[in-house]
Amino acid sequence: MADTIKLLDVVALTVDLPEYNLWRGQVGTVVEILAGGTAFEVEFSDREGRTYESLGLRSDQVMVLHYEPITVYPTPATEPA
Repeated sequence: MADTIKLLDVVALTVDLPEYNLWRGQVGTVVEILAGGTAFEVEFSDREGRTYESLGLRSDQVMVLHYEPITVYPTPATEPA
C-alpha cells in the first residue's frame, strides 16, 4: 500500500460491510493502530460528531483521503558505471 496509515487519518471504505451497515465510500477516522500497523480501529461519525460505528479494519479495506496536493519526489537517475 502506497499510503502509510497513521493515527487520526481520514479514510474511506473501499469495500461494502453490510453486516455493519457501512458501504464503500463512507468516511471515518483512524482512532487506534492495531496489530503492529496492519489493522486500524476506524470510527464513523455523523455530521454532528456522534459515533455510529467503530470497528477494526485491515489496510486493504480503507484508503487515506488527501486534502492537499501530494508532492511526489522524482527518483534520482543512476549514473552509468
